[in-house]
Amino acid sequence: MNRDALLAAFRETGGMLEGHFQLTSGLHSDRYFQCARLLAHPQHAAACGEALAAKMPGGLTHIVSPAMGGIIIGHEVARALGLPFLFTERVEGRMTLRRFEFPEGARAAVVEDVITSGGSLLEVADLLRAAGAEVLGTAAVVDRSGDRALDFGAPFHSLLKVDVKTWEPADCPLCAEGSEAVKPGSRHIG
Repeated sequence: MNRDALLAAFRETGGMLEGHFQLTSGLHSDRYFQCARLLAHPQHAAACGEALAAKMPGGLTHIVSPAMGGIIIGHEVARALGLPFLFTERVEGRMTLRRFEFPEGARAAVVEDVITSGGSLLEVADLLRAAGAEVLGTAAVVDRSGDRALDFGAPFHSLLKVDVKTWEPADCPLCAEGSEAVKPGSRHIG
């Protein structure tokens, strides 16, 4: 799936929103990529999963994603690679492998739907390393990190890198105009 096809799929499914948004990172933006709308269509989920799977390193034993956003795409990457899929959840604000036991010595890739600051992806990678895993790769459908230098301790790949304006809430021009940010993501923020 190339960039133009992916953007067309986002538009077709209503997955690219314009307005005033508060991102999971706490930053504000005028555009929001709602991967859930894109990935609700199995043909798009499969195509994205196969495209990300093609970017994964060899030798993996597991694909792991943070809930909620990463579950569908992580599962599709795992399906394409024929690997087990696990997901993490937040318990009292901390990422955990609540439903799964992670085998020590596993070789994993962490897959997310959208990254801006990369916080959730890094949190999952750190959790896996603490459990004795080696993290060989990281990936997301959409990378909206801009010029931020992100280091997940493993190669990172995305299907779509977009330069979307983000602001700290105190510096947000949309807030200054009196607009109120909405939070369409999966994690409630303050």
